[in-house]
Amino acid sequence: MAAGAAGGGAGRETRVSTFRLLNAYGRLKLPIRPDPQSYADWTWVACPITLPPTVPAGAVLHLPTLRLHRGAVHADLAYTHAVPKTQRTGHTVALGVDWGLNTLLSAGAVWLHGDGTITTLGGGGMFRASGVLSKQHRLRRQSEYLHAKADQYDRLIDSRERHHLADKRQILTDEIRRVSERRSNLNDALAWSAARWAVDQAIAAGATAIYIEDLRSMEARGMGRNHNTRLSQTVRGQIVERMRHLAAETGIAVVTVPARNTSKHCPQCLVPLRHRKAPDRPTVPGWKWAICPSCDWQGDRDQGAWRRITARGLTHQAKTVTDRAGAMVIRSVADRLEAKSVITPAAPQTGRDRSKTGPTRRQAACPTPRRRRTPSPTRPQHLAGQRPEGHAHTVRRLPRAALRNQGVTTISTHRPRGAVLGAGFHLHAHASPPRWEPVPGATPDYVSRS
Repeated sequence: MAAGAAGGGAGRETRVSTFRLLNAYGRLKLPIRPDPQSYADWTWVACPITLPPTVPAGAVLHLPTLRLHRGAVHADLAYTHAVPKTQRTGHTVALGVDWGLNTLLSAGAVWLHGDGTITTLGGGGMFRASGVLSKQHRLRRQSEYLHAKADQYDRLIDSRERHHLADKRQILTDEIRRVSERRSNLNDALAWSAARWAVDQAIAAGATAIYIEDLRSMEARGMGRNHNTRLSQTVRGQIVERMRHLAAETGIAVVTVPARNTSKHCPQCLVPLRHRKAPDRPTVPGWKWAICPSCDWQGDRDQGAWRRITARGLTHQAKTVTDRAGAMVIRSVADRLEAKSVITPAAPQTGRDRSKTGPTRRQAACPTPRRRRTPSPTRPQHLAGQRPEGHAHTVRRLPRAALRNQGVTTISTHRPRGAVLGAGFHLHAHASPPRWEPVPGATPDYVSRS
Protein backbone atom coordinates (compact mmCIF):
# COMPACT_ATOMS: atom_id res chain seq x y z
CA MET A 1 0.00 0.00 0.00
CA ALA A 2 1.16 3.56 -0.68
CA ALA A 3 -0.09 6.65 1.07
CA GLY A 4 -0.25 10.24 -0.17
CA ALA A 5 -1.86 13.56 0.60
CA ALA A 6 -4.10 15.77 -1.46
CA GLY A 7 -5.14 19.35 -0.86
CA GLY A 8 -7.74 21.67 -2.21
CA GLY A 9 -5.26 23.17 -4.70
CA ALA A 10 -2.97 21.60 -7.29
CA GLY A 11 -0.98 18.54 -6.25
CA ARG A 12 2.78 18.17 -6.30
CA GLU A 13 2.77 15.49 -8.97
CA THR A 14 1.18 16.17 -12.37
CA ARG A 15 2.08 13.12 -14.44
CA VAL A 16 -1.34 12.08 -15.69
CA SER A 17 -2.25 13.17 -19.18
CA THR A 18 -6.05 13.23 -18.82
CA PHE A 19 -7.29 15.64 -16.17
CA ARG A 20 -10.40 14.83 -14.24
CA LEU A 21 -12.07 16.55 -11.31
CA LEU A 22 -13.28 14.31 -8.52
CA ASN A 23 -15.37 15.58 -5.66
CA ALA A 24 -15.46 14.28 -2.13
CA TYR A 25 -18.08 15.33 0.39
CA GLY A 26 -17.27 15.84 4.02
CA ARG A 27 -19.91 16.18 6.74
CA LEU A 28 -18.94 18.73 9.36
CA LYS A 29 -20.80 19.87 12.46
CA LEU A 30 -20.69 23.67 12.60
CA PRO A 31 -22.37 26.20 14.93
CA ILE A 32 -25.32 28.19 13.65
CA ARG A 33 -24.77 31.10 16.04
CA PRO A 34 -21.62 32.92 17.23
CA ASP A 35 -22.14 31.83 20.87
CA PRO A 36 -23.40 28.22 20.87
CA GLN A 37 -24.86 27.16 24.21
CA SER A 38 -26.29 23.68 23.57
CA TYR A 39 -26.39 20.87 21.01
CA ALA A 40 -29.29 22.58 19.28
CA ASP A 41 -26.94 25.38 18.23
CA TRP A 42 -24.92 22.97 16.07
CA THR A 43 -25.88 21.43 12.72
CA TRP A 44 -24.39 19.09 10.13
CA VAL A 45 -23.08 20.69 6.93
CA ALA A 46 -21.97 18.85 3.75
CA CYS A 47 -18.82 20.41 2.26
CA PRO A 48 -17.77 19.36 -1.27
CA ILE A 49 -13.99 18.99 -1.70
CA THR A 50 -12.48 19.08 -5.20
CA LEU A 51 -9.66 16.56 -5.52
CA PRO A 52 -6.63 17.19 -7.75
CA PRO A 53 -6.10 14.88 -10.76
CA THR A 54 -3.16 13.17 -9.03
CA VAL A 55 -5.51 11.30 -6.69
CA PRO A 56 -6.38 7.86 -8.19
CA ALA A 57 -10.01 7.02 -8.74
CA GLY A 58 -9.87 3.98 -6.44
CA ALA A 59 -8.03 5.69 -3.59
CA VAL A 60 -9.29 5.38 -0.02
CA LEU A 61 -9.73 8.84 1.49
CA HIS A 62 -9.03 9.58 5.16
CA LEU A 63 -10.31 12.27 7.50
CA PRO A 64 -9.30 15.74 6.31
CA THR A 65 -7.66 18.52 8.28
CA LEU A 66 -9.17 21.96 7.67
CA ARG A 67 -7.05 25.10 7.76
CA LEU A 68 -7.59 28.76 6.88
CA HIS A 69 -5.34 30.29 4.22
CA ARG A 70 -5.87 33.83 2.92
CA GLY A 71 -9.55 33.87 3.79
CA ALA A 72 -10.29 30.45 2.24
CA VAL A 73 -10.72 27.03 3.84
CA HIS A 74 -8.28 24.38 2.59
CA ALA A 75 -8.49 20.67 3.32
CA ASP A 76 -5.41 18.49 3.82
CA LEU A 77 -6.79 15.12 2.75
CA ALA A 78 -4.71 11.96 3.07
CA TYR A 79 -5.43 8.98 0.82
CA THR A 80 -4.24 5.40 0.40
CA HIS A 81 -4.16 3.34 -2.79
CA ALA A 82 -2.70 0.03 -3.91
CA VAL A 83 0.42 -0.07 -6.10
CA PRO A 84 2.23 -2.97 -7.82
CA LYS A 85 4.88 -4.69 -5.75
CA THR A 86 8.47 -4.11 -6.83
CA GLN A 87 10.59 -7.18 -7.59
CA ARG A 88 14.28 -7.59 -6.90
CA THR A 89 14.90 -10.16 -9.68
CA GLY A 90 13.36 -11.26 -12.96
CA HIS A 91 14.02 -8.05 -14.90
CA THR A 92 14.55 -8.24 -18.65
CA VAL A 93 14.14 -4.55 -19.62
CA ALA A 94 15.85 -1.98 -17.39
CA LEU A 95 16.83 1.67 -17.48
CA GLY A 96 20.36 2.81 -16.61
CA VAL A 97 21.02 6.30 -15.21
CA ASP A 98 24.41 7.99 -15.07
CA TRP A 99 25.33 11.24 -13.33
CA GLY A 100 27.02 14.24 -14.90
CA LEU A 101 27.85 17.87 -14.18
CA ASN A 102 26.06 20.07 -16.72
CA THR A 103 24.33 17.02 -18.17
CA LEU A 104 22.75 16.06 -14.89
CA LEU A 105 21.31 12.71 -16.01
CA SER A 106 22.05 10.41 -18.94
CA ALA A 107 19.69 7.46 -19.28
CA GLY A 108 18.88 4.64 -21.67
CA ALA A 109 17.16 1.26 -21.70
CA VAL A 110 18.62 -2.17 -22.49
CA TRP A 111 17.05 -5.58 -23.06
CA LEU A 112 18.28 -8.87 -21.60
CA HIS A 113 17.57 -11.69 -24.06
CA GLY A 114 16.87 -15.28 -23.15
CA ASP A 115 20.32 -16.43 -24.30
CA GLY A 116 22.03 -13.94 -21.99
CA THR A 117 22.94 -11.31 -24.55
CA ILE A 118 22.18 -7.67 -23.82
CA THR A 119 21.22 -5.10 -26.44
CA THR A 120 20.26 -1.45 -26.23
CA LEU A 121 16.81 -0.06 -26.96
CA GLY A 122 17.47 3.20 -28.76
CA GLY A 123 20.14 5.83 -28.26
CA GLY A 124 19.06 7.06 -24.82
CA GLY A 125 18.58 10.64 -23.71
CA MET A 126 20.03 13.37 -21.50
CA PHE A 127 18.57 15.71 -18.91
CA ARG A 128 20.53 18.95 -19.16
CA ALA A 129 20.29 21.46 -16.32
CA SER A 130 23.37 23.60 -16.81
CA GLY A 131 21.48 26.86 -16.29
CA VAL A 132 19.83 25.66 -13.08
CA LEU A 133 23.11 24.34 -11.71
CA SER A 134 24.86 27.61 -12.59
CA LYS A 135 22.21 29.55 -10.71
CA GLN A 136 22.59 27.17 -7.81
CA HIS A 137 26.34 27.72 -7.86
CA ARG A 138 25.88 31.53 -7.80
CA LEU A 139 23.49 31.30 -4.86
CA ARG A 140 25.98 29.13 -3.00
CA ARG A 141 28.77 31.65 -3.53
CA GLN A 142 26.45 34.46 -2.44
CA SER A 143 25.54 32.52 0.71
CA GLU A 144 29.21 31.95 1.53
CA TYR A 145 29.92 35.66 1.10
CA LEU A 146 27.03 36.64 3.39
CA HIS A 147 28.09 34.17 6.06
CA ALA A 148 31.66 35.50 5.96
CA LYS A 149 30.35 39.05 6.30
CA ALA A 150 28.13 38.03 9.23
CA ASP A 151 31.07 36.42 10.99
CA GLN A 152 33.03 39.66 10.62
CA TYR A 153 30.13 41.61 12.18
CA ASP A 154 30.03 39.15 15.07
CA ARG A 155 33.72 39.72 15.74
CA LEU A 156 33.26 43.49 15.71
CA ILE A 157 30.16 43.45 17.91
CA ASP A 158 31.81 41.07 20.41
CA SER A 159 28.59 40.25 22.34
CA ARG A 160 27.75 43.92 22.95
CA GLU A 161 24.01 44.50 22.76
CA ARG A 162 24.01 48.23 21.98
CA HIS A 163 26.40 48.31 19.09
CA HIS A 164 25.91 50.41 15.98
CA LEU A 165 26.39 47.28 13.79
CA ALA A 166 23.63 45.30 15.50
CA ASP A 167 20.95 46.51 13.08
CA LYS A 168 23.10 45.71 10.06
CA ARG A 169 23.75 42.26 11.51
CA GLN A 170 20.00 41.65 11.75
CA ILE A 171 19.46 42.77 8.15
CA LEU A 172 22.24 40.42 7.06
CA THR A 173 20.61 37.56 8.96
CA ASP A 174 17.34 38.10 7.09
CA GLU A 175 19.18 38.14 3.76
CA ILE A 176 20.94 34.87 4.59
CA ARG A 177 17.59 33.29 5.39
CA ARG A 178 16.08 34.44 2.06
CA VAL A 179 19.05 33.12 0.06
CA SER A 180 18.80 29.79 1.87
CA GLU A 181 15.11 29.53 1.03
CA ARG A 182 15.85 30.25 -2.63
CA ARG A 183 18.48 27.52 -2.70
CA SER A 184 16.14 25.07 -1.02
CA ASN A 185 13.27 25.79 -3.43
CA LEU A 186 15.57 25.52 -6.45
CA ASN A 187 17.00 22.19 -5.28
CA ASP A 188 13.55 20.81 -4.58
CA ALA A 189 12.20 21.81 -8.01
CA LEU A 190 15.25 20.39 -9.77
CA ALA A 191 15.06 17.10 -7.85
CA TRP A 192 11.38 16.54 -8.68
CA SER A 193 11.88 17.47 -12.35
CA ALA A 194 14.89 15.18 -12.85
CA ALA A 195 13.26 12.27 -10.99
CA ARG A 196 10.04 12.65 -12.98
CA TRP A 197 12.00 12.62 -16.25
CA ALA A 198 13.90 9.43 -15.33
CA VAL A 199 10.75 7.57 -14.27
CA ASP A 200 8.96 8.63 -17.45
CA GLN A 201 11.81 7.21 -19.51
CA ALA A 202 11.43 3.88 -17.71
CA ILE A 203 7.67 3.84 -18.23
CA ALA A 204 8.04 4.64 -21.95
CA ALA A 205 10.54 1.80 -22.44
CA GLY A 206 8.50 -0.72 -20.46
CA ALA A 207 11.32 -1.15 -17.93
CA THR A 208 10.70 -2.84 -14.59
CA ALA A 209 13.91 -1.63 -12.92
CA ILE A 210 16.06 1.50 -12.81
CA TYR A 211 19.76 0.97 -12.11
CA ILE A 212 21.67 3.97 -10.85
CA GLU A 213 25.18 4.53 -9.53
CA ASP A 214 25.83 4.24 -5.80
CA LEU A 215 26.40 7.76 -4.50
CA ARG A 216 28.49 6.65 -1.53
CA SER A 217 31.42 5.70 -3.75
CA MET A 218 31.39 8.96 -5.73
CA GLU A 219 33.91 11.54 -4.54
CA ALA A 220 34.50 14.87 -6.27
CA ARG A 221 38.23 15.36 -6.67
CA GLY A 222 40.85 16.07 -9.30
CA MET A 223 38.73 18.49 -11.37
CA GLY A 224 39.60 21.83 -9.79
CA ARG A 225 38.16 23.71 -6.84
CA ASN A 226 35.07 25.04 -8.59
CA HIS A 227 34.13 21.76 -10.31
CA ASN A 228 34.70 19.73 -7.16
CA THR A 229 32.46 22.06 -5.16
CA ARG A 230 29.72 22.03 -7.79
CA LEU A 231 29.77 18.24 -7.93
CA SER A 232 29.50 18.05 -4.16
CA GLN A 233 26.61 20.54 -4.01
CA THR A 234 24.36 18.83 -6.56
CA VAL A 235 21.07 17.35 -5.41
CA ARG A 236 21.84 13.74 -6.26
CA GLY A 237 20.60 12.34 -2.97
CA GLN A 238 17.29 14.17 -3.30
CA ILE A 239 16.87 12.99 -6.90
CA VAL A 240 17.31 9.33 -5.89
CA GLU A 241 14.84 9.73 -3.03
CA ARG A 242 12.24 11.34 -5.31
CA MET A 243 12.90 8.72 -7.94
CA ARG A 244 12.15 5.90 -5.50
CA HIS A 245 8.94 7.65 -4.47
CA LEU A 246 7.68 8.11 -8.04
CA ALA A 247 8.81 4.67 -9.27
CA ALA A 248 7.05 2.87 -6.40
CA GLU A 249 3.70 4.05 -7.73
CA THR A 250 4.16 2.06 -10.95
CA GLY A 251 5.98 -0.94 -9.45
CA ILE A 252 9.43 -0.06 -10.83
CA ALA A 253 12.40 -1.01 -8.65
CA VAL A 254 15.19 1.54 -8.16
CA VAL A 255 18.47 -0.29 -7.48
CA THR A 256 21.88 1.26 -6.81
CA VAL A 257 24.93 -0.49 -8.26
CA PRO A 258 28.67 0.06 -7.65
CA ALA A 259 30.01 2.87 -9.81
CA ARG A 260 33.54 1.54 -10.24
CA ASN A 261 34.94 1.71 -13.81
CA THR A 262 31.58 2.48 -15.41
CA SER A 263 33.13 5.29 -17.45
CA LYS A 264 36.53 3.70 -17.84
CA HIS A 265 35.76 0.45 -19.66
CA CYS A 266 34.12 -0.11 -23.02
CA PRO A 267 30.47 -1.24 -22.78
CA GLN A 268 30.97 -3.79 -25.60
CA CYS A 269 34.31 -5.43 -24.79
CA LEU A 270 35.34 -4.11 -21.32
CA VAL A 271 38.64 -2.77 -22.69
CA PRO A 272 39.89 0.50 -21.10
CA LEU A 273 38.71 3.44 -23.17
CA ARG A 274 40.75 6.32 -24.52
CA HIS A 275 39.15 9.62 -23.59
CA ARG A 276 39.47 12.52 -25.99
CA LYS A 277 38.29 16.12 -26.01
CA ALA A 278 35.82 15.86 -28.89
CA PRO A 279 34.92 13.44 -31.71
CA ASP A 280 36.50 15.72 -34.31
CA ARG A 281 39.71 15.97 -32.25
CA PRO A 282 40.71 12.32 -31.75
CA THR A 283 44.32 13.14 -30.80
CA VAL A 284 43.66 15.78 -28.12
CA PRO A 285 43.40 14.25 -24.61
CA GLY A 286 40.21 15.06 -22.74
CA TRP A 287 37.42 13.43 -20.76
CA LYS A 288 34.13 13.93 -22.69
CA TRP A 289 34.52 11.64 -25.71
CA ALA A 290 35.43 7.95 -25.37
CA ILE A 291 37.03 5.75 -28.03
CA CYS A 292 37.62 2.00 -27.69
CA PRO A 293 40.91 0.84 -29.23
CA SER A 294 39.68 -2.76 -29.52
CA CYS A 295 36.16 -2.81 -30.99
CA ASP A 296 36.19 0.76 -32.40
CA TRP A 297 33.17 1.80 -30.30
CA GLN A 298 33.04 5.50 -29.63
CA GLY A 299 30.54 7.81 -28.04
CA ASP A 300 29.86 10.26 -25.27
CA ARG A 301 31.39 9.31 -21.93
CA ASP A 302 28.01 9.40 -20.19
CA GLN A 303 26.34 7.39 -22.96
CA GLY A 304 28.82 4.59 -22.44
CA ALA A 305 28.43 4.81 -18.65
CA TRP A 306 24.68 4.14 -18.57
CA ARG A 307 25.20 1.11 -20.82
CA ARG A 308 27.74 -0.29 -18.36
CA ILE A 309 25.50 0.49 -15.36
CA THR A 310 22.45 -1.23 -16.83
CA ALA A 311 24.38 -4.28 -18.04
CA ARG A 312 26.00 -4.64 -14.62
CA GLY A 313 22.65 -4.36 -12.86
CA LEU A 314 20.93 -6.97 -15.06
CA THR A 315 23.74 -9.52 -14.73
CA HIS A 316 24.00 -9.00 -10.94
CA GLN A 317 20.27 -8.75 -10.21
CA ALA A 318 20.37 -12.02 -8.26
CA LYS A 319 22.63 -10.24 -5.72
CA THR A 320 20.11 -7.45 -5.06
CA VAL A 321 19.40 -6.98 -1.35
CA THR A 322 17.29 -4.56 0.68
CA ASP A 323 19.11 -2.41 3.22
CA ARG A 324 17.79 -1.17 6.56
CA ALA A 325 16.23 1.91 4.99
CA GLY A 326 14.21 -0.24 2.56
CA ALA A 327 16.25 0.66 -0.54
CA MET A 328 17.41 -1.99 -3.00
CA VAL A 329 21.16 -2.13 -3.56
CA ILE A 330 23.82 -4.32 -5.18
CA ARG A 331 26.78 -4.14 -2.82
CA SER A 332 29.58 -5.89 -4.72
CA VAL A 333 30.55 -6.95 -8.24
CA ALA A 334 31.55 -10.53 -9.10
CA ASP A 335 34.22 -11.02 -11.77
CA ARG A 336 32.39 -14.02 -13.23
CA LEU A 337 29.23 -11.99 -13.79
CA GLU A 338 31.10 -8.85 -14.77
CA ALA A 339 32.57 -10.65 -17.77
CA LYS A 340 29.03 -11.21 -19.07
CA SER A 341 27.85 -7.63 -18.55
CA VAL A 342 28.64 -6.45 -22.07
CA ILE A 343 26.42 -4.83 -24.66
CA THR A 344 26.07 -6.80 -27.89
CA PRO A 345 26.40 -4.43 -30.85
CA ALA A 346 23.41 -4.14 -33.13
CA ALA A 347 23.42 -6.26 -36.27
CA PRO A 348 24.24 -4.39 -39.47
CA GLN A 349 21.30 -3.37 -41.58
CA THR A 350 20.51 -5.62 -44.53
CA GLY A 351 19.45 -4.50 -47.97
CA ARG A 352 20.77 -2.08 -50.52
CA ASP A 353 23.24 0.50 -49.29
CA ARG A 354 21.52 3.85 -49.63
CA SER A 355 24.41 5.98 -48.39
CA LYS A 356 25.40 8.92 -50.57
CA THR A 357 28.68 8.20 -52.38
CA GLY A 358 28.39 10.52 -55.36
CA PRO A 359 26.52 13.45 -56.81
CA THR A 360 22.77 13.43 -56.47
CA ARG A 361 22.07 14.48 -60.08
CA ARG A 362 23.58 12.50 -62.90
CA GLN A 363 25.67 14.56 -65.27
CA ALA A 364 25.15 14.43 -69.00
CA ALA A 365 27.82 13.01 -71.26
CA CYS A 366 28.40 16.37 -72.98
CA PRO A 367 27.26 19.08 -70.64
CA THR A 368 26.48 22.42 -72.15
CA PRO A 369 29.12 24.99 -71.16
CA ARG A 370 28.02 28.05 -69.23
CA ARG A 371 29.63 30.27 -71.91
CA ARG A 372 30.97 29.72 -75.36
CA ARG A 373 34.52 28.49 -75.57
CA THR A 374 34.79 28.73 -79.38
CA PRO A 375 35.65 31.96 -81.18
CA SER A 376 33.02 33.87 -83.09
CA PRO A 377 32.54 33.06 -86.75
CA THR A 378 34.05 35.26 -89.43
CA ARG A 379 31.74 38.09 -90.33
CA PRO A 380 31.54 39.86 -93.71
CA GLN A 381 33.53 43.03 -94.02
CA HIS A 382 30.50 45.14 -94.75
CA LEU A 383 28.89 44.13 -91.46
CA ALA A 384 30.35 46.03 -88.62
CA GLY A 385 30.74 44.51 -85.21
CA GLN A 386 31.26 40.99 -83.96
CA ARG A 387 29.06 38.42 -82.33
CA PRO A 388 29.68 38.49 -78.58
CA GLU A 389 31.08 35.38 -76.97
CA GLY A 390 28.93 35.68 -73.86
CA HIS A 391 28.49 37.82 -70.77
CA ALA A 392 31.25 37.46 -68.24
CA HIS A 393 31.05 39.00 -64.77
CA THR A 394 34.03 41.09 -63.89
CA VAL A 395 32.95 42.01 -60.34
CA ARG A 396 32.33 39.08 -58.00
CA ARG A 397 30.95 40.38 -54.70
CA LEU A 398 30.63 37.95 -51.84
CA PRO A 399 27.38 37.82 -49.88
CA ARG A 400 27.14 39.99 -46.84
CA ALA A 401 28.22 38.46 -43.52
CA ALA A 402 25.81 38.07 -40.61
CA LEU A 403 27.85 40.22 -38.23
CA ARG A 404 30.60 42.79 -38.50
CA ASN A 405 34.15 41.40 -38.76
CA GLN A 406 32.75 37.96 -39.56
CA GLY A 407 33.53 35.77 -42.52
CA VAL A 408 30.93 34.47 -44.90
CA THR A 409 31.24 30.86 -43.73
CA THR A 410 31.26 31.75 -40.04
CA ILE A 411 28.41 30.31 -37.96
CA SER A 412 26.31 32.98 -36.32
CA THR A 413 26.86 33.39 -32.59
CA HIS A 414 23.30 34.51 -31.89
CA ARG A 415 21.75 32.85 -28.80
CA PRO A 416 18.02 32.71 -28.10
CA ARG A 417 16.68 34.82 -25.31
CA GLY A 418 15.74 31.87 -23.13
CA ALA A 419 19.27 30.48 -23.18
CA VAL A 420 20.69 33.33 -21.12
CA LEU A 421 21.71 32.10 -17.69
CA GLY A 422 19.45 33.10 -14.84
CA ALA A 423 16.31 33.59 -16.99
CA GLY A 424 14.33 30.94 -15.13
CA PHE A 425 14.16 27.27 -14.22
CA HIS A 426 12.08 25.82 -17.05
CA LEU A 427 14.23 27.50 -19.71
CA HIS A 428 17.32 25.63 -18.53
CA ALA A 429 16.11 22.12 -17.75
CA HIS A 430 16.33 20.46 -21.17
CA ALA A 431 15.52 16.81 -21.70
CA SER A 432 16.35 14.94 -24.87
CA PRO A 433 13.32 13.22 -26.43
CA PRO A 434 13.44 9.42 -26.12
CA ARG A 435 14.33 7.38 -29.17
CA TRP A 436 13.23 3.96 -28.03
CA GLU A 437 12.93 0.91 -30.23
CA PRO A 438 9.91 -1.40 -29.82
CA VAL A 439 10.41 -4.02 -27.13
CA PRO A 440 9.40 -7.52 -28.29
CA GLY A 441 6.58 -8.85 -26.17
CA ALA A 442 5.82 -5.54 -24.46
CA THR A 443 2.42 -3.91 -24.45
CA PRO A 444 1.96 -0.84 -26.67
CA ASP A 445 1.11 1.31 -23.64
CA TYR A 446 4.64 1.07 -22.35
CA VAL A 447 6.52 1.40 -25.64
CA SER A 448 7.13 4.74 -27.30
CA ARG A 449 7.72 4.55 -31.03
CA SER A 450 9.33 7.61 -32.47
